[in-house]
Amino acid sequence: MQQTPIIQMQHIVKRYYIGQPNELEILHGIDLTVYKGEFIAIVGESGSGKSTLMNIIGALDRPTEGSYVLDGLDILKARPKQLAKIRNQKIGFVFQTFNLIGRTSALKNVELPMLYAGLPKRERIARAKSLLTLVGMQERMKHQPNELSGGQRQRVAIARAMSNSPALLLADEPTGALDSATSRTVMDIFHNLHKNHGMTVVLITHSQELAKEAQRIITLKDGRIVDVQRGAWYADMG
Repeated sequence: MQQTPIIQMQHIVKRYYIGQPNELEILHGIDLTVYKGEFIAIVGESGSGKSTLMNIIGALDRPTEGSYVLDGLDILKARPKQLAKIRNQKIGFVFQTFNLIGRTSALKNVELPMLYAGLPKRERIARAKSLLTLVGMQERMKHQPNELSGGQRQRVAIARAMSNSPALLLADEPTGALDSATSRTVMDIFHNLHKNHGMTVVLITHSQELAKEAQRIITLKDGRIVDVQRGAWYADMG
């Protein structure tokens, strides 16, 4: 594995209602480094702080204290327009709720981030078709989200997340709304992207079973990292 950091977090603290009597500290000094090409899982019960950490990793929120460098960029120094560009081009998001645009084909959904990034139409279409084929949705490119099953919608969402060749694929409970068989298909796609396409994957989950499929399992409890271990699937590798 290349030891090139994608995520470098030091002493990440997140507080809400700062200076008020009900000031609440959610994250209490998180140190986290994720290397290029890693597949890690961040796991924790409800209230552990994993959603807050996910929002900071995804540049959707800023920490109250600490430093965060994503793929060589200092996130805390970035202005709002720069952050929007970073989210569009550096991070591929996959959410439990899919977040696809209704009344728009799978192909157009995958094209959209590339449109925002300024790619020419011909290049957008070719790449969108290639990515939908990669996730096994080549026969459903013209279908709208309401014509697709939950698993198919998630596969479209993964293709969309990959559209701008992000440095990081950030998946927040990506199988939470799916049955076990469909969840397996989705996880297999993540493994394929990681092993065969070199993607860095950060999986946010409450499921210990899913977490075991990652190379490293980062366990959060009460806003602190309390455990780091190798995933069962990778325990006998290297």
